[in-house]
Amino acid sequence: MDIFPISLKLQQQRCLIVGGGHIALRKATLLHKAGAIIDVVAPEIDSQLLEVVQNSAGQYLQASFDAQHLYTTYRLVIAATDDAEVNRTVFEQCEARNILVNSVDDIPNCRFMVPAIIDRSPLLISVASNGASPVLSRQIRTQLETSIPHGMGKLAAFSGDWRQRVKAKIQNPDERRIFWENLYASPLKEQVFNDNFDVANDLIQQALSEWTAPKGEVYLVGAGPGDPELLTLKALRLMQQADVVVYDRLVSKPILELCRRDASKIYVGKARSDHSVPQDGINALLVELAQQGKRVCRLKGGDPFIFGRGGEEIQELFSANVTFQVVPGVTAASGCSAYSGIPLTHRDYAQSVRFLTGHLKEGSPELPWNELVYENQTLVLYMGLVGLERICQELIAHGQRDSMPVALVSKGTTPEQKVVVGTLADIASKVAEHEIVAPTLTIIGEVVNLREQLQWQ
Repeated sequence: MDIFPISLKLQQQRCLIVGGGHIALRKATLLHKAGAIIDVVAPEIDSQLLEVVQNSAGQYLQASFDAQHLYTTYRLVIAATDDAEVNRTVFEQCEARNILVNSVDDIPNCRFMVPAIIDRSPLLISVASNGASPVLSRQIRTQLETSIPHGMGKLAAFSGDWRQRVKAKIQNPDERRIFWENLYASPLKEQVFNDNFDVANDLIQQALSEWTAPKGEVYLVGAGPGDPELLTLKALRLMQQADVVVYDRLVSKPILELCRRDASKIYVGKARSDHSVPQDGINALLVELAQQGKRVCRLKGGDPFIFGRGGEEIQELFSANVTFQVVPGVTAASGCSAYSGIPLTHRDYAQSVRFLTGHLKEGSPELPWNELVYENQTLVLYMGLVGLERICQELIAHGQRDSMPVALVSKGTTPEQKVVVGTLADIASKVAEHEIVAPTLTIIGEVVNLREQLQWQ
């Protein structure tokens, strides 16, 4: 995060704008809406800008900018001239006095940025790009404008009226957050939107009188193979409302950042021969957190029910009488194959697909080799990188031709995705050569040959 977003209270605070044209007018209009007192320094001034200044109880100083104009203690200063040298001078003089300063469309000479704003007062939403792309920020603002009802401002004001009463009744902040979340998902919101405030007041009063501390719950959420855009809507919603996030090493950083920012995050990642928390410990942790009344998001890479040990975890939750939900995720086989341009089935090459774990128990593969040697079938191996050479040898020994195509997809669906193609005879030798690392998915079958034609990433 390159900038720190804040909201300034500027009511009756004196602010200075250097420049008297239409750009200065735009900034002055925003400051006036925020209740600021606006002074303007410029050789000439637009008539509309002068009117805004006078209405704000500010003053117009007809002059070129000079450091002496900063004799008054200003909360912030905006340089809105078309002269780069003037803007730079304003910036330097403000920096020397620790005054917040913005030079319009002049990133190096800014201490703060003015974002694109969605005004649903008292609810305000800002979109900023650190000055890199103001047009993009405005486009995003336009998109959000269409999806955020104007009634949200009334809902924010209504909530403010009730805030202290809710706080007095529900003193635990986590429980209070759940109360408001439940309330916003109830019919109350529409009543406020339609100005039916008597009904809305009755609804919130009833909800308060019936309030009891919520029971804990666990959300077993599939995070997919890495690309955050592959998350389901339900996964994202539960990630945003969880009090605690228990996540493994296959959950990508961009996905983890989509969780509620103030939620506790507990890493329980498991790599080969390196389990930060044993599975029994994870199961016990989920039960313990839920019994404390927490909403727990167990965030797992891929799909929790495909080699994710999700079944074991919810067995423990069921035994402890803990409420849970399961949210499927895009499993690595689907995500990595699609992003590699390798269809897992094809009428001409593969009429079936099998998902297998390549993890070797005590160094020996335990797979039904005879069932796997079939020409028109795709094999997908999870966690097969370490035992890849042995697996290829066993398939060949049980009758599979050594020229059968094989693809390795490392860190699939992420910007670091790497795909290496070979055959059963030579694929193991390419691991070190191409620096293939876990997590890696192995795809075996004729469909691998379609990658040359169908790859799109």
